[in-house]
Amino acid sequence: MNRLYDEICDYKNLSPLALAFIGDSVFDLLVKEQLVCKANRPIKKLHKMSVDRVCCQTQSKYMEKLMESLTDEEIKIYKRGRNAYTHHTPKNATNAEYHSATGFEALIGYLYLKGDINRLREIFEILD
Repeated sequence: MNRLYDEICDYKNLSPLALAFIGDSVFDLLVKEQLVCKANRPIKKLHKMSVDRVCCQTQSKYMEKLMESLTDEEIKIYKRGRNAYTHHTPKNATNAEYHSATGFEALIGYLYLKGDINRLREIFEILD
């Protein structure tokens, strides 16, 4: 499988927040696709299950689980995202959780734009 929008993208030079921007959507789509494919549930329940997995607190926990499985390159991308300056923190998350989640999303965005869909799947499987 290729990226959905198959145009050349200079993913190596994008800001970590731009990577997190796309990573947020990619991860959200992965989660929603998995939930829908596993069972036909009411939309309200699907939404709640999705929100529980894409929130900062959960994404921060995912990073703890993933760290030992990441390559050096992936750790660099995560740290760039984690250390990026953000203008706000959600009311239900700590600064540390929010920054870790931003790093997670940057990593997901980087892998997606790089076209490394197999690695995205591997990471997604680790989180299950």
